[in-house]
Parts: sequence; C-alpha cells; structure tokens
Amino acid sequence: MNKKIIIKIVSLFAILLMTGCQKDDFTFGSLDAPSNLKVTFDIVGKTADTPFGDGSGKVNFKATADNVISYKYVYSDGGTDNAPSGITEKRFNKTGINKYTVTVIAYGKGGVTTNITTELEVFSDFRDDQAVQFLTGGTSKKWYWAASEAAHLGVGPNDSNEEKNWIPDYYKAAPFEKAASPTSSCLYENVLTFSLVGEQLKFELDNGGATFFNASFESVGGGSSGSDACLPYNTGGAKTVLLGPSESVVMKNPNHAQQTRGTMLNFSDGGFMGYYIGQSSYEILSITENRMTVRAVMGGNSTLAWYHTFTTTPPNQNPPTADYTNLVWSDEFNTDGAPDASKWVYDLGNGDNGWGNSEKQNYTNSASNVIVQGGNLKITAKKEASGGFNYSSSRLKSEGKYDFTYGKVEIRAKLPTGGGTWPAIWMLGANYATNAWPSCGEIDIMEHVGNSQNLIHGTLHYPGHSGGNGNTGSKTIPNVSTEFHVYKTIWSPAAVKIYVDDELIHSVANDASLPFNKDFFLILNVAMGGNFGGNIDAAFTQSSMEIDYVRVYQ
Repeated sequence: MNKKIIIKIVSLFAILLMTGCQKDDFTFGSLDAPSNLKVTFDIVGKTADTPFGDGSGKVNFKATADNVISYKYVYSDGGTDNAPSGITEKRFNKTGINKYTVTVIAYGKGGVTTNITTELEVFSDFRDDQAVQFLTGGTSKKWYWAASEAAHLGVGPNDSNEEKNWIPDYYKAAPFEKAASPTSSCLYENVLTFSLVGEQLKFELDNGGATFFNASFESVGGGSSGSDACLPYNTGGAKTVLLGPSESVVMKNPNHAQQTRGTMLNFSDGGFMGYYIGQSSYEILSITENRMTVRAVMGGNSTLAWYHTFTTTPPNQNPPTADYTNLVWSDEFNTDGAPDASKWVYDLGNGDNGWGNSEKQNYTNSASNVIVQGGNLKITAKKEASGGFNYSSSRLKSEGKYDFTYGKVEIRAKLPTGGGTWPAIWMLGANYATNAWPSCGEIDIMEHVGNSQNLIHGTLHYPGHSGGNGNTGSKTIPNVSTEFHVYKTIWSPAAVKIYVDDELIHSVANDASLPFNKDFFLILNVAMGGNFGGNIDAAFTQSSMEIDYVRVYQ
C-alpha cells in the first residue's frame, strides 16, 4: 500500500478519535460554575452579653448556591470539612477570642468551583497544655505502637453500656499479634510524630510505605481481599491537629473522670493514627510522657469504637540484654518540707475508697504522716483516730508525674518496726483504670511485715498470680529497721529481677504474654495490719519508713 495512503488513513482515524472525545464532554451537560454562593453562620451561645459565643467555640454554618453538587469548608486554623448539604458544625479550639477566616468552596459539574470567604470571631475556653506537652515534649516526639502490650489494638461497643463502652470488650490484640503475617505486620512500622510549631500542634505519620487497612476501607488503598490488609498508601505531609473537649458516650458515664481524659485529637486532611478505620478524630483516654491510649469511633459504623495504645519505645520482639546506667529520674529528698509536688501525688483515704487488703490505716497528706526532713523522706504510721480508722499513715505515688517502661530502680531505705506494720516499695501498671488489677500488673520491689522482722519479700502479681498466689521470693536481711539498705529491681523485656544490696532475691522471666512491657509508676507506703500485715501489736504507737533516695536508670 502507498505510504501516503497509510498516513491519510491514520490521520483520519485520529480525527475521528478526537471528535469522539469532544462529543463525550457533552455528557457533563453545561459546565457552569456554581452561582449565587452564600454562607451564613451562627456562633453557639452568642448573645448581647456574649457576642463571641459561650466558650464552646462552636459555630454552625450553612452554605447555599445554584448549580452545586457539594461544598467544602476550609478554615484558617488548618481544619477542613466536606459538607455535601452545605451544612456543618465547626468547633474552634484556640483559647481566647480569635479571628478566623473561613473559605467555602462550591463544586459544580465537571469539578468547576466557586468560592467565597468570610471572617468571624469566636471565643473558646478549652485547652489541654499538659496533653500537648506529653505529645511533643515541648518540641517534637515520636510514638510507636505498644506492640508488646496486650490490647495495644482492640475494639469494643460504642453504645449506652457504661460498663463496656470505654474498653475493647470485643477484641484485644495479643502482644505482637500483627507481626505474625505480612498482611498485618506493617502496623508496627508506624512512626507517629507530634510536633509543636509555634502554637500549632502538627502530626506526621511515617507508615514505611504501607498502611494496615480495616477491611471496610481497603478499597481506599486499592484492596479487594475482604480482609484487613497492608496496602501501599501515601501518608506523607504534616497534618494540623486541633484539640477539643470530648462529647463521646464515655463522657456520659458516671465514672468518666477515671475512664477518659476527655480531650479529642482532630486531624486535618484525613490524618489518622496508623490503622485506617475511616476516622480522623481520636479521644485521649490516658496519656503520660511515654504512654498513650486513644479511642476512635469507626467510620461508617458508629456502633464500634477502636482502641490504640502507643509508647515512645520502638517495638522490638527480640530486645538486647538490658544495661541501665543512665540516671533519668530521681528524688534525693534534700529539701525539707512536703514531698516534691512535681514528682509525687497522694493516695488519700482508706479501704472504703476501693483499695486495701482489710488494712487498718487511713492515708493522709499530713506532715505528721509524710515529710522530707534531714535528707530523708519519712512516712510514718501512727496509732490515732483518722478517717474513721484507728491508724493514720501515707501513700505517695509518681502516677501522672513519672510513668516509665523498663529500667533499673534503686531505693535506699530503712524500714519501720512493730507488729502489724507493712511497708512497701512497689510499682503498678499505669493502665490499671482501664485494665483492672491484676491484669495491669504489679511489681513489689520490697515488702516487709513487722510480725516477720528482717524477712524481705519481692513479688510480681499478674493474672493467675494475684493476692496470696503472687509469684514471690523472700530472703532474711539483717538489720532492715536499724540500717539503710538498697532495694532494687532491674526490669527489662527479658526479666524482672529483685535485689537487696545487690543480692538477688527473686527473678521472673518476662515475655510478651505478661503485663510487664508497658508503663508503670512508683508507690511508697506504710500500711497497718490487713491480710499480709497481720495482727497489730497493741503497744504500737508509731514508726517510720525512711527513704534516702529514689533513682531510676534507663
């Protein structure tokens, strides 16, 4: 065939294709941009006396336009909302009276848009500076899945059942459960970074290239297996995080103060915390410097709530042998007066508060029961009427001030005397409020009872080893009430070992099935009587546990 004829045929074919494509464009109809775009807003609680609202920061918006398919709101605080109906509610959370710019984008056929911008001033009285400090360390901090901890990922009901709507009652992932398969192991590659940029909280998720998708949302990542799966997904770019008060069903529980912090993390631009469940808002249930648990209602299924637990320690199924020599936290008790409030808080009350082992003391913060004096902390149990009980004493704890995972703890102490005294230096799992004892775990570095003078006990409590069935060891140590001794634990992913003056008295192998792979806090107290303390000597008047220092190494 003649080459010129071939060229003419190809050219004609190209023209026909172009004509066909041009004809297809008309399937959109007229591509007119939305017109008549208007937006109105109502600041919640606005009155003549409160022109900027009631402090909730809430504003109700309504947009209308002709030839419109959907709307998007873009806020100057970094947030966005898609609103097909044009109606949305926004909470502005920056504390005080602040001016915001709101841009409404109206989408028409073929993606053509029209936009309008408005300004407003809103008052908000919400803030959670401590949560921001915990999240960022004041600058930037990395968080990881608490993979060694049971229930680091879980799901439960989101309903009116106040006993269960704040815990993963339906499912709790076992330690490192998702590492067992390439379809889920990508979860543990997540690195979540929270940063403070000026006054703005920012978030970045490094997913290592793949995200673990809930089966209901796998299509977002291009999946079609019908199961949860790791799928390639780009999570790059910093998201803005806006804090706000929670209005979840948990907040309606009578005991919500013990069940949730009540602060929401709201991520811009579809941001999420590692596991894709179609949700960008997470409720902080608990948070410390190095551990955080959040709750999120599943996207598209408001009957389910997912739970995520994170720590500042990267997950490692085969950690190296621990060598803890870096002093990270201590109290030398060198300043006379009350214990340092930046390091210690009190448990106040008695067994009527829900704790105790038939103990006979009432815990106070009175200087006659607890004081720093002469370079030592002194916790004194006394025979006196107190809170309806016949004895008073004190119990200090580092909860919320210093919680930590793994390390070497050393406490130099001299113990009280007298039948019925029961001094203890111990640690409790920081998630005890959501993971009831003994599931939360307990490490008793030192327990002593005056009815068995000089016999020191080291014990671990966990499921199957609660109460009198604790995993325990003991040894007679001379002069514990007349001389100072160093009570120590070396706590690692491999073992929990308990010592007195470098003499090992008990050791328990640690593994991912035990609750000793997450945050604990310290407790110092002197109890009286009870199931372990035994009978109290009728001649007892008072006696003290004196502590020279408390030191934590990592």
